Amino acid sequence: MPTVLIDADGCPVVNCALRICQQLQIPVLILCDTAHQIQREGAQTLVFDKGADSVDFALVNRVRPGDIVITQDYGLASMCLARRARVLNQNGLEYTADNIDLLLDRRWQNKKLLRAGKHPKGPARRTREQDAEFARVFESILRECTLPEK
Repeated sequence: MPTVLIDADGCPVVNCALRICQQLQIPVLILCDTAHQIQREGAQTLVFDKGADSVDFALVNRVRPGDIVITQDYGLASMCLARRARVLNQNGLEYTADNIDLLLDRRWQNKKLLRAGKHPKGPARRTREQDAEFARVFESILRECTLPEK
Protein backbone atom coordinates (compact mmCIF):
# COMPACT_ATOMS: atom_id res chain seq x y z
CA MET A 1 0.00 0.00 0.00
CA PRO A 2 1.47 3.35 -0.98
CA THR A 3 1.57 6.38 1.26
CA VAL A 4 0.61 9.77 -0.13
CA LEU A 5 3.10 12.47 0.87
CA ILE A 6 1.97 16.07 0.41
CA ASP A 7 4.41 18.98 0.17
CA ALA A 8 1.77 21.16 1.79
CA ASP A 9 3.46 24.58 1.82
CA GLY A 10 1.24 26.53 -0.56
CA CYS A 11 -0.55 23.41 -1.83
CA PRO A 12 -4.14 24.19 -2.89
CA VAL A 13 -5.32 20.55 -3.06
CA VAL A 14 -4.60 19.25 0.46
CA ASN A 15 -8.29 18.86 1.34
CA CYS A 16 -9.19 17.28 -2.00
CA ALA A 17 -6.31 14.79 -1.79
CA LEU A 18 -7.15 13.91 1.80
CA ARG A 19 -10.83 13.33 0.96
CA ILE A 20 -9.94 10.94 -1.87
CA CYS A 21 -7.36 9.11 0.27
CA GLN A 22 -9.85 8.67 3.10
CA GLN A 23 -12.39 7.16 0.69
CA LEU A 24 -9.77 4.67 -0.54
CA GLN A 25 -8.24 4.13 2.93
CA ILE A 26 -4.77 5.26 1.86
CA PRO A 27 -2.44 6.79 4.47
CA VAL A 28 -1.49 10.45 4.10
CA LEU A 29 1.56 12.28 5.40
CA ILE A 30 1.40 16.08 5.26
CA LEU A 31 4.76 17.87 5.44
CA CYS A 32 4.95 21.62 6.02
CA ASP A 33 7.04 24.27 7.72
CA THR A 34 6.22 26.35 10.79
CA ALA A 35 4.76 29.13 8.61
CA HIS A 36 2.16 26.78 7.09
CA GLN A 37 1.16 24.40 9.87
CA ILE A 38 -1.57 22.31 8.29
CA GLN A 39 -3.36 19.88 10.60
CA ARG A 40 -6.08 17.68 9.11
CA GLU A 41 -8.05 14.88 10.69
CA GLY A 42 -7.20 11.60 9.02
CA ALA A 43 -3.61 12.53 8.16
CA GLN A 44 -0.32 12.64 9.99
CA THR A 45 1.32 16.07 9.86
CA LEU A 46 5.04 16.67 10.23
CA VAL A 47 6.17 20.26 10.78
CA PHE A 48 9.73 21.43 10.09
CA ASP A 49 11.64 24.64 10.71
CA LYS A 50 11.42 27.29 8.04
CA GLY A 51 14.44 27.20 5.86
CA ALA A 52 15.56 26.67 2.33
CA ASP A 53 14.20 23.30 1.26
CA SER A 54 13.84 21.88 4.80
CA VAL A 55 10.45 20.35 4.00
CA ASP A 56 11.69 19.08 0.62
CA PHE A 57 14.62 17.19 2.13
CA ALA A 58 12.43 15.79 4.91
CA LEU A 59 9.97 14.52 2.32
CA VAL A 60 12.66 12.95 0.12
CA ASN A 61 14.09 11.16 3.15
CA ARG A 62 10.67 9.61 3.88
CA VAL A 63 9.46 8.67 0.39
CA ARG A 64 9.61 5.02 -0.63
CA PRO A 65 9.28 3.29 -4.00
CA GLY A 66 5.62 3.21 -4.99
CA ASP A 67 4.60 6.15 -2.79
CA ILE A 68 2.71 9.05 -4.33
CA VAL A 69 3.95 12.62 -3.85
CA ILE A 70 2.03 15.84 -4.46
CA THR A 71 4.23 18.88 -5.01
CA GLN A 72 4.53 21.99 -7.15
CA ASP A 73 8.33 21.90 -6.87
CA TYR A 74 10.13 20.50 -9.93
CA GLY A 75 13.36 19.95 -8.02
CA LEU A 76 11.57 17.95 -5.33
CA ALA A 77 9.67 16.06 -8.02
CA SER A 78 12.95 15.08 -9.66
CA MET A 79 14.37 13.75 -6.39
CA CYS A 80 11.19 11.76 -5.69
CA LEU A 81 11.23 10.26 -9.18
CA ALA A 82 14.77 9.09 -8.49
CA ARG A 83 13.38 7.31 -5.41
CA ARG A 84 10.81 5.57 -7.69
CA ALA A 85 7.76 7.43 -6.39
CA ARG A 86 4.92 8.66 -8.56
CA VAL A 87 4.72 12.44 -8.45
CA LEU A 88 2.06 14.89 -9.55
CA ASN A 89 1.36 18.56 -9.20
CA GLN A 90 -1.70 20.44 -8.00
CA ASN A 91 -3.21 20.48 -11.50
CA GLY A 92 -2.93 16.74 -12.09
CA LEU A 93 0.24 16.82 -14.19
CA GLU A 94 2.22 13.67 -13.47
CA TYR A 95 5.95 14.29 -13.45
CA THR A 96 7.82 11.57 -15.32
CA ALA A 97 11.28 10.78 -16.61
CA ASP A 98 9.98 12.02 -19.97
CA ASN A 99 8.98 15.52 -18.85
CA ILE A 100 11.05 16.41 -15.78
CA ASP A 101 14.14 17.63 -17.68
CA LEU A 102 12.08 20.09 -19.72
CA LEU A 103 10.33 21.35 -16.58
CA LEU A 104 13.62 21.80 -14.72
CA ASP A 105 15.04 23.67 -17.71
CA ARG A 106 11.97 25.95 -17.76
CA ARG A 107 12.49 26.67 -14.05
CA TRP A 108 16.14 27.52 -14.68
CA GLN A 109 15.19 29.84 -17.57
CA ASN A 110 12.63 31.62 -15.37
CA LYS A 111 15.24 32.12 -12.63
CA LYS A 112 17.57 33.66 -15.21
CA LEU A 113 14.81 36.09 -16.20
CA LEU A 114 14.22 37.02 -12.57
CA ARG A 115 17.92 37.70 -12.01
CA ALA A 116 17.84 39.92 -15.09
CA GLY A 117 14.99 41.93 -13.55
CA LYS A 118 12.26 40.52 -15.78
CA HIS A 119 9.31 39.26 -13.83
CA PRO A 120 7.14 36.73 -15.64
CA LYS A 121 3.40 36.94 -15.12
CA GLY A 122 2.24 34.90 -12.12
CA PRO A 123 -0.24 32.05 -12.28
CA ALA A 124 -3.89 32.75 -12.96
CA ARG A 125 -6.48 32.29 -10.23
CA ARG A 126 -7.18 28.62 -9.53
CA THR A 127 -10.30 27.24 -11.22
CA ARG A 128 -12.82 24.52 -10.42
CA GLU A 129 -11.72 22.78 -13.61
CA GLN A 130 -8.16 22.52 -12.26
CA ASP A 131 -9.47 21.04 -9.01
CA ALA A 132 -11.59 18.54 -10.94
CA GLU A 133 -8.68 17.52 -13.17
CA PHE A 134 -6.40 17.03 -10.18
CA ALA A 135 -9.04 14.87 -8.46
CA ARG A 136 -9.60 12.79 -11.60
CA VAL A 137 -5.90 12.10 -12.21
CA PHE A 138 -5.08 11.57 -8.53
CA GLU A 139 -7.90 9.10 -7.97
CA SER A 140 -6.94 7.23 -11.15
CA ILE A 141 -3.31 6.92 -9.98
CA LEU A 142 -4.39 5.77 -6.51
CA ARG A 143 -6.72 3.14 -7.91
CA GLU A 144 -4.00 1.91 -10.28
CA CYS A 145 -1.48 1.70 -7.42
CA THR A 146 -3.80 -0.13 -5.05
CA LEU A 147 -5.23 -2.76 -7.40
CA PRO A 148 -4.49 -6.25 -6.19
CA GLU A 149 -1.64 -7.82 -8.15
CA LYS A 150 -2.54 -10.71 -10.41
